[in-house]
Amino acid sequence: MINNINNCRLINNMALVGVRASYHRILNNIELRLPAKLRPFYNHPAGPKTVFFWAPVCKWVRVRNSSSGGQNIFPMFHLHLSCHYSPGVIWSRYSLVIIPKNWGLFFVNSFVGLAGANQLVRIWMYQHELKKQQEENNSSII
Repeated sequence: MINNINNCRLINNMALVGVRASYHRILNNIELRLPAKLRPFYNHPAGPKTVFFWAPVCKWVRVRNSSSGGQNIFPMFHLHLSCHYSPGVIWSRYSLVIIPKNWGLFFVNSFVGLAGANQLVRIWMYQHELKKQQEENNSSII
């Protein structure tokens, strides 16, 4: 049983080594085909070879896909729907503390934080308007 587990681990490690080598070979081929002016961007610590580049790109895609084009997709405003404010602010700060500073991540998280803050203001205004309507209804009944 133990030999089978060790053999599986060995096979998995060998497969990962092959995938890693192929990945680096592809990156080297891309670099050779790039013009000299683009190579500093490509080899930057937060360039397209790293997660520091692709994480903000994927997050922008997620933000874009989750936006409703200015339309309110939820007929009711709930506080739990505005849960993006705190993480947006926290991750904005974190993206400037890490090395290399990740400005792309800072901008996307700032946008998410601002969108969350906007949602909190909209919730507050909505609840204030409901309270005002209820007071008007109660005064008209009497």
